[in-house]
Amino acid sequence: MRAVEISAYGAPDVLRLTERPLPVAGAGELLIRVRASGVNRPDVLQRTGNYPVPPGASDIPGLEVAGVIESGDAAAMAAAGFQVGDRVCALVSGGGYAEYCVAPVDQCLPVPEGLDDVAAAALPETFFTVWSNVFDRARLQPGETLLIQGGSSGIGVAAIQMAKALGARVIVTAGSDEKCAACLALGADHAINYKTQDFVRAVADLTGGLGVDVVLDMVAGSYVARELDCLAEDGRLVIIAVQGGVKAEINAGMVLRRRLTITGSTLRPRPVAFKAAIARSLREHVWPLLADGRIKPVIYRVFNAGEAASAHALMESNQQVGKLVLTWS
Repeated sequence: MRAVEISAYGAPDVLRLTERPLPVAGAGELLIRVRASGVNRPDVLQRTGNYPVPPGASDIPGLEVAGVIESGDAAAMAAAGFQVGDRVCALVSGGGYAEYCVAPVDQCLPVPEGLDDVAAAALPETFFTVWSNVFDRARLQPGETLLIQGGSSGIGVAAIQMAKALGARVIVTAGSDEKCAACLALGADHAINYKTQDFVRAVADLTGGLGVDVVLDMVAGSYVARELDCLAEDGRLVIIAVQGGVKAEINAGMVLRRRLTITGSTLRPRPVAFKAAIARSLREHVWPLLADGRIKPVIYRVFNAGEAASAHALMESNQQVGKLVLTWS
């Protein structure tokens, strides 16, 4: 099969289209003939040597795919309601940038009605991440307010739509007026251009000084202390990336007085059972919203698989609103 490999750690041009042996599905797994592969920030980190591959995972980058079931563990597929030929999308721990990919059956979901393969490939990594962190860890409830740092990212556009559809108020930050407008068009209640506004002051103004209930943070570093200033009493800060650095200095007294929670997670190394629970929640609560069009994947640009380096360069430029996807033809 054709696959995109990381020939050495470095710039986007280290990505190479190559030939690899066809993977074989084991117990509890299925083999997907991949039609489209999602591109995500962790892929960039893996390419630069900053995101080690978990033990047992493929060294081929790519954490989400969409395509057709080619073969697999018949009993596991039957238990999940799948059969050969079904269209599925899947969260994987690696190997997504390839024409064929093995995935645990329990991390696969049917392609929502009405979506093509490109749209379906944009779902798993971002939707699993948002559900796990915003709804499971941070316990966002209807009527609460969520602040999303980086609302125009792949994570951001998913979080906006999921939070709004499930009854929350949404404030986002973004790096340009155009990106702010795109976030508002997706349903955000307010958008803050962090390059021209102090987001802490803006959040205070927008909430009447009360603050937000949950912050979804992909920056960390110096942002953490400022985000704590944005939280309401009993507020929750959930960190899912550290693009701004791994160290932060905070006012621990404020955490005590206002009963704040600081949490975070990484999804890739978690066991199949953990991810399977997220898949079940998504299928129950979010997949119907995708099928009826209340939530839509936001695709910024589609590349042929041989253009993976260009896709990574675009992601690193931070110009995009939404997802980047590779296709196999």
